[in-house]
Amino acid sequence: MSKLYILYKKNIIKKIINKFNYKSIMQVPKLIKIVINVGLNIKNFDKKNFSIILNNIELISSQKAIITKSKKSISNFKIRKNMPIGCKVTLRKKNMWNFLDRLIFIVIPRIRDFRGFSRKCIDLNGNLNIGIKEHTIFPEINYEKAKHIHGMNISIVLNNCGFDKSSYLFKKLLFPFNK
Repeated sequence: MSKLYILYKKNIIKKIINKFNYKSIMQVPKLIKIVINVGLNIKNFDKKNFSIILNNIELISSQKAIITKSKKSISNFKIRKNMPIGCKVTLRKKNMWNFLDRLIFIVIPRIRDFRGFSRKCIDLNGNLNIGIKEHTIFPEINYEKAKHIHGMNISIVLNNCGFDKSSYLFKKLLFPFNK
């Protein structure tokens, strides 16, 4: 089991119950899923590059990625219906906690000139959205073999708990926020 999950179960739940005066454990905010999403550059679209990006996402998440396709044609963007425009992975339960553990303790410290995430990354429903510019900060990716550097969006979804409660939960989960 992940160290972060053990910390959440043993310490953080008790602190949240005491702070917000909950009567049941079921009221405590909890992580539901983590979604990793990569959009493709349609101008430089190549099936070989797409398979490399798909393989990178699978290495990062240790789970099979899904190809996202366009729902309708848009002539200004040169997109046709059912054209591949990205890929995504949805992590739940054990994979989610393992990825979050690696993200907080290994990947985020490797970001250049990092001063913490803004609190604006948390929306009103309590979900955290992080944009990463380079996929090479993950230790699974070999920097020398990476031909194209792409970014990704990581969305951490909580049950509906609001901004204040989710902000407190992310702070207790040791997420680096700026002041």
